Amino acid sequence: MSELTQDRIPEPGRISAVESADGVTRDAPPAAPKGKRPQHTGILLVVLGAVFMALLDATVVNVATPTMRTDLDTTGSALQLIVSGYTISYAALLITGARLGARHGFRTVFLTGLATFTLASLACGLAPSAGVLIAARVVQGLGAGLMVPQIYSLIQLTFEGPARARALSLYATVIAVAVVVGQVAGGLLVSADLFGTGWRPAFLINVPVGLALLVAAVRLLPVGTPRSAKGLDLPGLVTLTAALLLLVIPLVLGHEQHWPLWTTLCLAAAAPMFGVFVLVERGVARRGGAPLVPGRVLRSPDLVCGAAALFFGMAGYAGFLFSFSQHLQSGLGESATRAGLAFAPLALGVATGSLTWQKLPARWHLPMIASASALAAAGYLGIGYTLRAGGQGGLVLPALQLLWGLGLGYTTSPLLTLALSRIDPADASDASGVLTTVPQLAQVVGVAVYGSVFLALADRPGTAGAAAPSAVASAQALYATALPVAAGTLLGALAILPLLRKRR
Repeated sequence: MSELTQDRIPEPGRISAVESADGVTRDAPPAAPKGKRPQHTGILLVVLGAVFMALLDATVVNVATPTMRTDLDTTGSALQLIVSGYTISYAALLITGARLGARHGFRTVFLTGLATFTLASLACGLAPSAGVLIAARVVQGLGAGLMVPQIYSLIQLTFEGPARARALSLYATVIAVAVVVGQVAGGLLVSADLFGTGWRPAFLINVPVGLALLVAAVRLLPVGTPRSAKGLDLPGLVTLTAALLLLVIPLVLGHEQHWPLWTTLCLAAAAPMFGVFVLVERGVARRGGAPLVPGRVLRSPDLVCGAAALFFGMAGYAGFLFSFSQHLQSGLGESATRAGLAFAPLALGVATGSLTWQKLPARWHLPMIASASALAAAGYLGIGYTLRAGGQGGLVLPALQLLWGLGLGYTTSPLLTLALSRIDPADASDASGVLTTVPQLAQVVGVAVYGSVFLALADRPGTAGAAAPSAVASAQALYATALPVAAGTLLGALAILPLLRKRR
């Protein structure tokens, strides 16, 4: 049996810790009672459609942002908030969303999240200004934060044995494909310019899809009895969100506003606020409550090292993806369709790595993660170096993107599994919540930090202006961004070295 993975299938009617195909371990609800089996295929289509829509929406915006910038006459920092606003609220609510599902019923909270997401998508598509769009994106993220944590539980509730394994494999495939399909779909929808609406169909397409999923979900999803669950940690949620905003907002807005005093004060206050969050969590634990991040979970070396590597890897991915999308359209003048299709080799690499890493011998898994991180770093540097003079990159560019994708595919899913492989079953749910949240937070920080580096250099004085940076200036900015992205990715590889030494 793999050193990183174990097959944990609970007996019917029991609640136990089960590990998903994407490596996330959660408490499984009891199986559906015999004689009242739900319509399995329909349920699977509903929940996979929902997770695909949520994950696709996290990336579809990357290709649409240059068009938004022109149409809404907005700034680069506003574009970063449009991308990050969704992820901030989504990440902050994931653990709380899971606990709400356990307390009030997975079906009820799923339907609430799906309805919120669909209405917010309509508001995004009709937004008259960047400010309204940012606010609607935040609400979209809240809807996803309620909806997505219930999907795994609904699969566990509905399926047993081999059928559950197949459903989880499909779930992992959807996760692997949706992230980059969003780039392609965004490009096609924006370039189609349906009825002169430009970027808006990238959001409006969610409305009919969301309504169809709502109708199907009401009819098909099983009505379960809420099980006993840990309480909510509202003080922890508030202080964690405040700390994230103090860190992210000044990083996003600082360079365009020439780093006014308030940005320095916010950044200085971020670290103490994270300290306040730790104190709040300890206080909740002392009172017998259920903190968002229990201290004993963070004492697991596997989880700490795996989460650190995952954070660096996902931050680099999100930041470079944002910057690369900007360069293709604003720098090279590519259409949204061509820019979206340019990411097809990346999608192929991610899907290949995510779906094949478990076929390698178990003793190779840890070295594989370190090597794949180096592979991703080489992809970043190669892309930046190849495009640094403002050219198109030729046939070398898709090869480098495939390299980047393989690096991501052979790190992300294995890291999720590694981090949870030695967690006590009693802590499995809390550890899973931490590992589900880390990639989302990493993407927020990655877009804020690396995106700011790119925008600051691409829009520097002497270029064609903020709305249309020259090809050479944009290419040089991308190359300059690739350097810290690659360095951060290699730091992720270094984070798991203690585990390599420990397991020899």
